[in-house]
Amino acid sequence: MSRPNFVIFMPDQLRADALGVFGNPHVSTPHIDALAARGTTFHNAYVQHPVCSPSRASLLTGWYPHTAGHRTLTHLLKPYEPNLLRILKDAGYHLTWAGMRGDTFAPGATEESLHEYGFATWPTVAYGGDYPDGVWSRLFYRGLVPDDGRIDPDEAAIRTAETWLQAPPEGPWVLFVPLVAPHCPFQVEEPWFSQYDRDALPGPAAPGDRAREPRYMQAVREAYEIEDVTPDQWREVIATYYGMISRLDDQLGRVMKAVDAAGAADSTITLFFADHGEYLGDFGLIEKWPSALHDCITRDPLIISGPGLGEGRTTEAMVEMVDLLPTVLELAGAKAPHRHFGRSLVPLLHDPDAPHRTYAFTEGGFTVEEEDRLERPDFPYDRKGALQHSDPALVGKAIAVRDAEWTYVWRLYEEPELYHRATDPDERHNLAGVEEHAAVQERMREAMLRWLVETADVLPAENDPRLPDVALPAPGAAPKP
Repeated sequence: MSRPNFVIFMPDQLRADALGVFGNPHVSTPHIDALAARGTTFHNAYVQHPVCSPSRASLLTGWYPHTAGHRTLTHLLKPYEPNLLRILKDAGYHLTWAGMRGDTFAPGATEESLHEYGFATWPTVAYGGDYPDGVWSRLFYRGLVPDDGRIDPDEAAIRTAETWLQAPPEGPWVLFVPLVAPHCPFQVEEPWFSQYDRDALPGPAAPGDRAREPRYMQAVREAYEIEDVTPDQWREVIATYYGMISRLDDQLGRVMKAVDAAGAADSTITLFFADHGEYLGDFGLIEKWPSALHDCITRDPLIISGPGLGEGRTTEAMVEMVDLLPTVLELAGAKAPHRHFGRSLVPLLHDPDAPHRTYAFTEGGFTVEEEDRLERPDFPYDRKGALQHSDPALVGKAIAVRDAEWTYVWRLYEEPELYHRATDPDERHNLAGVEEHAAVQERMREAMLRWLVETADVLPAENDPRLPDVALPAPGAAPKP
C-alpha cells in the first residue's frame, strides 16, 4: 500500500480500561473491538500530559510538554511550529478536520495545517444545561438528555465526516475526527443511557493510604464536597460514562462504514486514541487534575489498524504518544523537518515483541510562580480553579516514569511516589522510601534526570548567520537630537 489514507479518530477523556479490548468486561464496543481485530492494540501506551491541550500538542509535535512550553490550555501550537498535520499537508496529503474541536492550534496554525475545517452539518445544541439537584454538578453529571433530534457537536462532526467521505479527494488524504465525548459533563441520550445495569457494575477503586497520597486528592474531595458520594451515585456516573462510550463506538462504526462505502478500506489506516483518561470515582475523585499521573488518567487506548498492519495483535511494549508522529510519517513515506522525541511504532505493528522503549514519561503541573497564568474557569470548574489559585502547590510540577513493572512519581513540592503495578495496578500504595525498593526508586529517578536533560529543548530547524548584516548607522554617524 503506497501513500495510504488516514482516519484519525480521537475521543477526549477516554480511559483505556473502559474498553473491552483493554480488559473491561462490562462495556459494549463492537466497532472498537472490530477495529482492534484488524490491527494492533497497545496495552502500555501513555500520554505525555494529563490535560487536553498539552497532550494534543505533544502528540502532534513529537515534543514533550516542557520542550517548547506547551503546558496549559492556552499555550497552543503556533503557525511556525511543526505539527503532524502540517507536515502531511506539505508532503502532498489533503487534510480535512471534521468539526471544530479546539484546544490545539493558536491563531493561524489551523489554516497552515489543513485544507478543510469545520462542519458540513452544524450542531443545533451545545453542551450546556442544568444539573440535577445535590452533589451532581460537582460530579459533572447531567444524566439523560432528550433524544429529540438535537445535533450536538460530536454528532455534527460524525455527519460531516460521513458527508465528506461520499466524495473524498483522489490523492492521499487525512480525515481527522476529534470528539468531545466521553469528556464530562456525563450525559447521553437513549438508548445508551439505559444500556448498562447500574447494579451490575463494580464501583471505583477505593483510596489507598491517604497519608501518603498527593495533597490535591483530599483537597479536591473536600472542595467538591464529594467525600460522601454513595456507591450507587458513583455507579450512576460510571454507567452514563459507559453509555457515552457506546455512543462514540456507534459513531466510529458509521465512519468506518463510510470509508468502506467510499471504496477506501483497503487503502486507509485508522488510528484510534484519546488525549487522556478520567478518574471516574477512583480514589473518590472525578474528572482530572493538571498534575494527576495515575494510570487511569495517563494510559491511552491506542489502536492502529489497517491492511498489512497485523490482525488482532496486541503488544505490551512501553509506548509514548509522541511516537505517533514518526509512526504516521513512516507509513506515509514522509519525513519530519524537525528534531522530535518519538520512536516509530511500525516495527511493533509487524512484531509485537520488537524492542521499543524502557520507560514512558508523563508530566504536568506548574510552579507556584506561575499561579497568575493558571485558568480561572466558570462553573462547574470554578472550585477546581479556585483551589489552584488559593494553594498553587497543589498543582505543582510532577513527572511520572513508568517501566513495564513500576511507576515512579517525582513532585516538586511533595514527597515522591513509587508503585508496583504488577501487584498494585491502580497505583494506590506508595512504596517510596521502603528500603527493599530503594534501588528501583533510584534507577527511576536517574532515568527521569537523564530524560529531562535530553529533552529540555531542541535546536531550531534553521541556522542563523553568525555575523548578520546590521542596518544601523555607525556610532557617531547618526544625527544627534
